[in-house]
Amino acid sequence: MDEFNNTKIKNSEISSVEIDDIEVIREYGTIKWFDASKGFGFIVPDSGGADILLHVTCLRKDGFQTAYEGARIAVDIAKKDRGYQAVKVVEMDESTAVHPVQMPDRSYVAVEAKSGFERAIVKWFNRLRGFGFVSRGEGTEDIFVHMETLRRYGFAELRPGQVVLVRYGDGPKGLMAAEIRPDGPTLNAPQSH
Repeated sequence: MDEFNNTKIKNSEISSVEIDDIEVIREYGTIKWFDASKGFGFIVPDSGGADILLHVTCLRKDGFQTAYEGARIAVDIAKKDRGYQAVKVVEMDESTAVHPVQMPDRSYVAVEAKSGFERAIVKWFNRLRGFGFVSRGEGTEDIFVHMETLRRYGFAELRPGQVVLVRYGDGPKGLMAAEIRPDGPTLNAPQSH
């Protein structure tokens, strides 16, 4: 594939192959938007035409957690009932991306981090209600986690018992997560893959 350099992924060099009896085309483009909580987003192809659907399962099977708006991407796409859909992420360059922390806050209370990153365990999280709590251990105050904070850092949800790294500050009703990351090496860090 074209080298990622200052010009990043080059314009389309469409080539067609068959994989499992499905015609697959290599396409280059830019992430228009991606919502990890919804599990999908769209790519604007360099060749023009309709946007390409990018599903979270495609991202994850190829080693990515999320896709940031503005990132350059190379994907193999296939024609589906509703248009083209990415079936393989070949490469992604996030150096041109707008990281969620740089995007304006939505309608929720954002807090300024007063702590460094601390390891915490998810006590519970309800995706439908849009919030949950993490704990740094017995005898410590629970930390409220809002769904918008998760979205800003590329999470779709949290699972009870999951270990995360969290920076927090004082919210309206107690401690509140300002930033959250997976514990250990991460696939959704803002640097290039």
